[in-house]
Amino acid sequence: MKSTDPIWDHMIAEAKQLAVAEPMLADYFKSAILQHQDLESAVSHILAESFVDSPLAVHDAKSVITEAFNSDLTIAQSIRRDIEAAYERDAACQQYLMPLIYFKGFQALQLYRVAHWLWLNERVALALFFQNSISERFTVDIHPAAKLGSGIMIDHATGLVIGETAVVGDDVSILHSVTLGGSGCQQGDRHPKIGNGVLLAAGAKVLGNITVGDGVKVGAGSLVLESVPGHVTVAGVPAKIVGAPAEENPALEMDHFIE
Repeated sequence: MKSTDPIWDHMIAEAKQLAVAEPMLADYFKSAILQHQDLESAVSHILAESFVDSPLAVHDAKSVITEAFNSDLTIAQSIRRDIEAAYERDAACQQYLMPLIYFKGFQALQLYRVAHWLWLNERVALALFFQNSISERFTVDIHPAAKLGSGIMIDHATGLVIGETAVVGDDVSILHSVTLGGSGCQQGDRHPKIGNGVLLAAGAKVLGNITVGDGVKVGAGSLVLESVPGHVTVAGVPAKIVGAPAEENPALEMDHFIE
C-alpha cells in the first residue's frame, strides 16, 4: 500500500536503525518516535516534554498542543514543510527525524505555531505563557501574534527575535541572532514584512515597518532600516544594495557569499 505520509515513514525507519545502532538510546527513540501512530502524535509528545520544569504540567501542555493540531490542519502541513526545509537546506541535517528530536529552532517554531493558534483563539494569557517558555528554554523569542509561513528553516536559532506585527513568508531561511524588530516605541504595525524565499544571514537586524521583497539575501551582521525591493542582495550597516543573488530563492541555496 502506498504511503500517505512519506516523511513519517522515513522517521520510523530512521528511528529503528538508530535504536539498533545505539542501544543506549533505544528507549528514547521508542518514546520519541516508535511508540506513536503518526507524526502529529510524536511532535505533540516532544514539544510537551519541553514543559517538564514548567508551572504548566506536561500532560496539560500536550493536551493544548494536540487541540491546536486537531483544530487547525494547516499546522500539520507546515510541520512537514519545515522538516523538509531543514533536511534540504541544513548541511548538518542527515535524517528527517533530526529536526524534531535535536534542533531547537524547529521545536521553537512548532511551539510558536501552537502559541499563534492560541492567540487567534483569544487565549492570550496562555499564548504569552508559551512565548515566555519558548524564550527561556530555546533562547528564541517569537511573539504569538506574528505571522509566519511554512517551509521555514531556523538554523542554530539562538538569539532569534521576531516582533508582534512581523510577517514572514514561505520558504524563508533564518540564522541565529536575527532580529525582526521595531525601530521605536510607537504602537501599531511596527515590524518588518519578509517576502518568500528570503535568506536572513546570521546577526541580521531588520527594524521597523518595512518590506523585504521576495528572493532577497540579507548579509550577515547587516542592519536593514529601509524597504528592500525583491531579488537583490543587501549588506552593511546600514544595509545597502550590493548586488543580486545568483539564485531565484536564496533561502533554498543557503549561499552566504555576497555577489
